[in-house]
Amino acid sequence: MDKPARKKYDSYSELTRLRPEPRRPETHRAEAAAFRLTIARGPEAGALFNIDGSAACPALLGTSEACAMRLSDSEVSRRHASVEVVGPMLRVRDLGSRNGTFVNGTQVVEALLRGGEQIEVGSTVVNVEMEATSKPFAVSSDTSFGPVLGQSLSMQRLYPICHRLAQSDVPLVIEGATGTGKEVFAEAIHGASRRSAGPFVVFDCTAVPGSLIEAALFGHERGAFTGAATSKEGVFEEANGGTLLIDEIGDLELSLQAKLLRAIQKSEVRRLGGSRWEKVDVRVIAATRRDLDVEVQAGRFRDDLFFRLAVARVALPPLRERREDIEPLARHFWSLYGGDPALFPEPILERFLAHAWPGNVRELANTVARLAALGELNDSYSEMRARVPAPLTMTQTNEVASVGYIDQVISKSLPLAEARDLVLREFERRFVAHLLEVYGGDVARAAAASGIGERYMRMIRARARRR
Repeated sequence: MDKPARKKYDSYSELTRLRPEPRRPETHRAEAAAFRLTIARGPEAGALFNIDGSAACPALLGTSEACAMRLSDSEVSRRHASVEVVGPMLRVRDLGSRNGTFVNGTQVVEALLRGGEQIEVGSTVVNVEMEATSKPFAVSSDTSFGPVLGQSLSMQRLYPICHRLAQSDVPLVIEGATGTGKEVFAEAIHGASRRSAGPFVVFDCTAVPGSLIEAALFGHERGAFTGAATSKEGVFEEANGGTLLIDEIGDLELSLQAKLLRAIQKSEVRRLGGSRWEKVDVRVIAATRRDLDVEVQAGRFRDDLFFRLAVARVALPPLRERREDIEPLARHFWSLYGGDPALFPEPILERFLAHAWPGNVRELANTVARLAALGELNDSYSEMRARVPAPLTMTQTNEVASVGYIDQVISKSLPLAEARDLVLREFERRFVAHLLEVYGGDVARAAAASGIGERYMRMIRARARRR
């Protein structure tokens, strides 16, 4: 079956009583650079702001209530710039402001500061000074949070925040570049929460045609539009008692943002073509690859919806900023995709560590999958075949002719990218089929055990059925 049956609970408190108290994560103290920002000129002259590396997302500078450094300067935009500590430096980024951001008189889009500089926004001048001593803050001793893996400081500082968020019902915004693991992160929060017995539903704003998004979100009644032969619940109703992840919310049309805001504020939805409002008990998590501060500044995202969603914000770091995680992640994916841990190709690690990983963790996972399947990253395909025995064989009893399939694809003389895609898709199909066999068809358990997002696993299986 596609989805485990879910029990309808009479109340949220009844559901929470079924879950044991969560484990308290062990923490230790870490130190990070700290900076003092002093307003030297402007309406807030003399005001001080302290910025350190313990924050889960950048601090904003502007006139909006969302800004940690709130200014009343009429020449400053609502979300003018952001600042955050990155290693030993302070990164300042302009957020598409109308008057620009300047460092020592030079207009910048992004700049790394070491202290001693001046930031100018509108008529306000801010002096940047590095604190003489680093500021200690608590980080987790864990190397993972559910299916989220990472032992770097940038990840370990997030784990205590994750545990706190998991025990809360507040809306959450997860920001990060494509491939940083936003969906897996949201699923980990759900899995550690009091709602874990309820459903985890993912709605991708980019995967549904614009004309059907409202019906997909809120449901529709029979005859509500052409082709609506039956009534259907929307994702809010599907997620009742659990968590709804609205992925790529930054791509949602403005006309629908107001309706989404009402659904979140009132905890009720009305189906398209319906006449009554239905109460729902849903924790909403939003994820986006876009910078919502820039989108709000540009008028493409509603400020009030942002305020309602961003009660808590977490920014996932790109893989290039957590290089300590590259090797353990590569080894994890190698084992996940059928590679023998004793035969992990050590010479490849040097290339992995030197790569910029623009596709982040997803790119690394796909690269290791190709490596296990084809060995294309080594000096020669034949050498890699000798090092990695039958990487596509899922079990000894399921002796699929994996190398034979590769030879069949190679014999077609296709372009490399097309041939590689065929082999990788076949590998994913067999891998998912094996997992579902092991877990009796339970997609949620199979996904959790393998570190694959449940939505991605369902997508692979659906693709295989269409073949």
